[in-house]
Amino acid sequence: MPEIKRLSNGIFEVIKDKKHLATKNLDSGKTVYGEKLITVEGVEYRTWDPRRSKLGAMVLKKFNTPLKEDSKVLYLGAASGTTVSHVSDIVSEGAVYAVEFAPRSMRDLIGLASRRKNIHPILADAGKPDSYSHLVEPVDLIFQDVAQPNQAEIAARNAVRFLKRDGYLLLSIKARSIDTVAKPKEVFKAEVKKLEQAFEPRFEILNAKDLMPYHEDHLGVLAKLK
Repeated sequence: MPEIKRLSNGIFEVIKDKKHLATKNLDSGKTVYGEKLITVEGVEYRTWDPRRSKLGAMVLKKFNTPLKEDSKVLYLGAASGTTVSHVSDIVSEGAVYAVEFAPRSMRDLIGLASRRKNIHPILADAGKPDSYSHLVEPVDLIFQDVAQPNQAEIAARNAVRFLKRDGYLLLSIKARSIDTVAKPKEVFKAEVKKLEQAFEPRFEILNAKDLMPYHEDHLGVLAKLK
């Protein structure tokens, strides 16, 4: 018989043969990316692969994930929806505004949103929040996972536009997208400093950890508006 342990709001550890990170499946009987479905006491859970999800890796690295059932989330860099689907599970009564620039990924995202009504796909460049400001309401959390060189600036632009005053930023910084030559630690230090000092609004950094062994040359950051 599988065992279940609650880790935080909407996030669980399911033990069946081994430990699995998991969320309750909002779309019963359906998978998104080949994950396992495990039923415990009549509730269906989807396993969450941290090697395919920066947010999943952050959970296992003991980041606080300030998500509630009714949270409004702006997800920048949604790709085809692997992690977006788990956020959709967690904020089952909320909304996920999923911004993605690649048309091919957007097709997958639209298909996902047709089954999950709390996902709102937006085909746009995350660096240009004015282009989708008419589509997004004020949000409780911004999650960002983009492969652009100005990652701190993109986070700040979106925060000033959409993030509530008591809102949070969860950011995956990709060192190799910013500088292919510099040491990742140097890149991380510079990007965190930008979040703290270079842009308005400024952020208070609550946690920052590398995402190894799940993702090489990535830093996870949890921040709050000052």
